[in-house]
Amino acid sequence: MNPEQKIRAAVVGVGYLGKFHAEKYGNHPGVDLAGVVDTDPAQAQTVAEKTGTRAFADYRQLFGQVDAVSIAVPTHLHHEIAKDFLNQGVDVLIEKPITRTVAEADELIALAEKKACIIQVGHLERFNPAVVAVRNQVVRPLFFQCERLSLYQPRGTDVSVVHDLMIHDIDLIFNFVKANIRYCHALGASVVTDQVDIAHAHIEFDNNAVANVTASRIANKNERKIRIFQPDGYFSIDFANRAITHIRPGSGEEQCPVPGMMMEQQSFAAADALADEIGSFVDVVARRGEPEVSGRMGRDALKVAVDITGQINDAMARVRGSGS
Repeated sequence: MNPEQKIRAAVVGVGYLGKFHAEKYGNHPGVDLAGVVDTDPAQAQTVAEKTGTRAFADYRQLFGQVDAVSIAVPTHLHHEIAKDFLNQGVDVLIEKPITRTVAEADELIALAEKKACIIQVGHLERFNPAVVAVRNQVVRPLFFQCERLSLYQPRGTDVSVVHDLMIHDIDLIFNFVKANIRYCHALGASVVTDQVDIAHAHIEFDNNAVANVTASRIANKNERKIRIFQPDGYFSIDFANRAITHIRPGSGEEQCPVPGMMMEQQSFAAADALADEIGSFVDVVARRGEPEVSGRMGRDALKVAVDITGQINDAMARVRGSGS
């Protein structure tokens, strides 16, 4: 594809998140937004009118008319829709998690390789400016403490909180550690839905890095933080407020609670991580490069999420069985 040629893009599923995908494509100078799709015709028409494109009820009507699509439908539909577009030679940006199962993800990855197509997975935190700022400074992480807490929202409850929220931190940790998991132990519970609503995982890696990861969608506040410890200090990242605290060796004269260390704080103005994510996808599609979050990366994060959720579901089943 000529890098100067506009990418013909579309969005399948324009509910809460998909409508923002359509907005970002519509504002991108390198994109011709060819259409939006939703099973709710009124919603599709509303988004189409706002973004200056056409509304469709069936995604198959876009075959032959697009080069790339965002897939922002419920998770159980990711595999079928992505497979159909990949078979048409269309590049796909799939909202996380990539699919329901690892087997489905593996099939999509193999198909993309066969068709020379791109899969990018929507792990949005990779594009948070605070994460981008520390990406090259986290060189030997030893310990992670992650907390991702959310007020309850019905949206996203078709999957466990591990697949909905914790998977963001799983992906980030993998990106920083770059090692295989040696051991994982998980605890959690279903509280207000049939899925796991609160979860905690202790993860150990082959290079001896350790991560404690907690996620809840029944909290009394919204909080998204990660602390990363390495031999020369640590980073505390506040995703919601796009802020970083970095403690490292120094004179100790600065205001720092740790003796012999200095503390630096950095914050970022309001950013548009979704626009950056979609801009990155468009660039990869145009230049046939490697996406920031590849299908295999999304698959690896999913595999851990499936394991954690499975451990919790098994434990809950044993509790129910012992109480009968």
